[in-house]
Amino acid sequence: MTRRSYDHYCTVSRALDIVGDRWNLLVVRELCSGPRRYSDLFADLPGISTDVLAARLKDLERDGILTKRRVGPRAGTAVYELTDSGAALRPVLDSLSTWGAAQLGEQRATDAVRAHWFALPLGHAVAELVPAGTVTVRIGETAFHYVITESGLTHHDGPAAAPDLEIRLELAAASEIATGARSLAATLDQATGTGQPVA
Repeated sequence: MTRRSYDHYCTVSRALDIVGDRWNLLVVRELCSGPRRYSDLFADLPGISTDVLAARLKDLERDGILTKRRVGPRAGTAVYELTDSGAALRPVLDSLSTWGAAQLGEQRATDAVRAHWFALPLGHAVAELVPAGTVTVRIGETAFHYVITESGLTHHDGPAAAPDLEIRLELAAASEIATGARSLAATLDQATGTGQPVA
């Protein structure tokens, strides 16, 4: 299939030729924290059809945004992961997340939600609290961790082996922190009653 193009000699339009199709950036969002199986992606992208997901994965692989590799016994399971080019889209997602926080509003009855979707917007609040180090965040049964260095912040699936800080949040609190309605520091102060973060 021939790729559709805006046919504009412009850096923004060239980028959108590759990642502008519906679902593409959300696939990248899902892969920001680590490799995913097809079934994981399908489960965490409610509303996408199997045909569309397969097409988006194929297109993104063709364009060098992600790669597919075989893992497990006899290499029987395929996982998708970002290439360096795909990982370079993280600042784009960070900016969209920051801009989108003001648009989030109240959760609608039709809105799906996954706790790990808050990893991007919570990262800014975590980095303000811990300028360098490793932080595990748990929202209900979901755990992910941040690695914060001088070169920036990344998040990864699961808890860190030896975090400098561990934070537990309810989904409602995570949402409020993500939108700026409350601060992470104040939330932790209320949780402990000591004025110190939960370690």
